[in-house]
Amino acid sequence: MQATTTFSLMRPVKYYAGKTLLHIVLIVGALFTSVPVYYMISTSFKAEREVFAIPIHWFPADFQWLDNYRKAFEIIPFGRFFLNSVIVTVSVVLITIVSSAIAGYGLAKYKFPGNNLCFMIILSTMMVPIQVILIPLYSLVDKLGWTNTYAGLIIPASMNAFGVYLMRQFCLTIPDELLDSGRIDGASELGIFLRLILPLTKPALATLGIIIFKWSWNSLYWPMIVATRTEIMTLTVGMTLFDQPLREPYWTYIMAVSTVATLPTIALFVSMQKYFIQGVVVSGLKG
Repeated sequence: MQATTTFSLMRPVKYYAGKTLLHIVLIVGALFTSVPVYYMISTSFKAEREVFAIPIHWFPADFQWLDNYRKAFEIIPFGRFFLNSVIVTVSVVLITIVSSAIAGYGLAKYKFPGNNLCFMIILSTMMVPIQVILIPLYSLVDKLGWTNTYAGLIIPASMNAFGVYLMRQFCLTIPDELLDSGRIDGASELGIFLRLILPLTKPALATLGIIIFKWSWNSLYWPMIVATRTEIMTLTVGMTLFDQPLREPYWTYIMAVSTVATLPTIALFVSMQKYFIQGVVVSGLKG
């Protein structure tokens, strides 16, 4: 009897000890990953001489308020770069969500010869780095006359295998009986997709939207190659211009622009993190 009582008392102790340890690890991890973000923000309010000061100034000694932001926006056409990034990123996200939802649903719920082969071919493209296809891709875009255009920035980045994979995995969790009931009620295949599938896949769509938004917003390699005119440059490419008029990089200005450029992704994730977590969890349950 005494052994049973001792065992029953040890179970909650082990449970709470494990939970406490887990929370400590998560808090330490969160603090560790937050340090670069904090340093970026604090540096945007520092004087330039403080950037490489030893010991490190974790808080600005000579607080500049918004002077660094104002001067940075005067050096580069920040508004134009920001607008270009918004146009490109939103377009890429919308096209990717629509195409991935259609392809993922088709691969998950329609059985046809070569279904699995098509899926494997799509997945295999994820193993090909952009550097391998960069020259033929640029050659194609150039022949189409898409260099220094929104089409050249948007179209090549709008189709990706990850989106198809994520939507297929999520659609596999939807019972086939639900689709059959829709057909019995007289719904067309398009009606089933629009009225049944899309509402049920909101978590996966939100997850995909957040990931693609982050990828596209932070993209530098392809936009730097295909957009050489200032009028069409995105924000990430525009930030590389700081060392041209100043002859040397002003890190406080760069950090000021980086802080503003980071805000959209942070705001999007915070506002949609519930759907993001739900989509990641459910999408991995069935394969």
